[in-house]
Amino acid sequence: MAKPQVVVAPVLMSKLSVNAPEFYPSGYSSNYTESYEDGCEDYPTLSEYVQDFLNHLTEQPGSFETEIEQFAETLNGWVTTDDALQELVELIYQQATSIPNFSYMGARLCNYLSHHLTISPQSGNFRQLLLQRCRTEYEAKDQAAKGDEVTRKRFHAFVLFLGELYLNLEIKGKNGQVTSADILQVGLRELLNALFSNPMDDNLICAVKLLKLTGSVLEDAWKEKGKMDMEEIIQRIENVVLDANCSRDVKQMLLKLVELRSSNWGRVHATSTYREATPENDPNYFMNEPTFYTSDGVPFTAADPDYQEKYQELLEREDFFPDYEENGTDLAGAGDPYLDDIDDEMDPEIEEAYEKFCLESERKRKQ
Repeated sequence: MAKPQVVVAPVLMSKLSVNAPEFYPSGYSSNYTESYEDGCEDYPTLSEYVQDFLNHLTEQPGSFETEIEQFAETLNGWVTTDDALQELVELIYQQATSIPNFSYMGARLCNYLSHHLTISPQSGNFRQLLLQRCRTEYEAKDQAAKGDEVTRKRFHAFVLFLGELYLNLEIKGKNGQVTSADILQVGLRELLNALFSNPMDDNLICAVKLLKLTGSVLEDAWKEKGKMDMEEIIQRIENVVLDANCSRDVKQMLLKLVELRSSNWGRVHATSTYREATPENDPNYFMNEPTFYTSDGVPFTAADPDYQEKYQELLEREDFFPDYEENGTDLAGAGDPYLDDIDDEMDPEIEEAYEKFCLESERKRKQ
């Protein structure tokens, strides 16, 4: 007789069948179809249940808030042994480092389970086992950073997941204060060293992504401790731009990162504590507004009193997108000299910034 098939729901009820040879949920609530024959039921294993929920989160990340509590409750009745907890950690780690864009969701899931799973065996609780699993990858960082393309790709996924863990994994102290895991801060610093010590394009791109993700938080934490780690990292980047044989595009990414850091990682602090910023109380209100030009070549911005009148005149004077076709497939036409050369010439602003950067760096070296 054919074996009955059950499509597992993303959310299972937490009550367990104590008489079963393995711990299986005794029932489920779902919108999925269940089929039974001769009263026989087909239950999922822990691995199948967890993997089903992870895939569900991957496809529908918005369901995290509504379904995570039920998921944790089910696990509390199911994960009752060291082996089960180890399996759970491994499943989440693999999903977070192998599925694109799941590293953030995986870090959030790890943070929630670290506070809501009740099992705490001698081998370590959920958070401790998770950090041990990460340490296994961390200890192979130097070999991984210089490994083959597949090895480096797996290493980069781990690096970015660790960055998300640093931002999302909360540790509650005895007095209820919430802090981040300092051990991850140290780990990220060493991972950056490994990436910059092997300045291949994909390693450098990974370093840029990590610093865009965590740079502001790392620098704030280091400054609080009186450390100059970010200054050292920026110096490493400058040395790479000047000396490494990386591609032009990667050098531009590195320069943009240095520029981002010089602007305090893009953070804008409010100029008025008690009032919303307006043109009257904030002199920088129009700082990021574009500059336009009248027919006489006179520049104007949104800060000018007669902006609306000048801007309307500009709209009437200019014929925007003259080559636009109705189907939206051709904006410039074939053979456009700018589009043809766009991949062969550095953007003028980037080129100018690069030249200034090189001259400034050379000056610093001679001092």
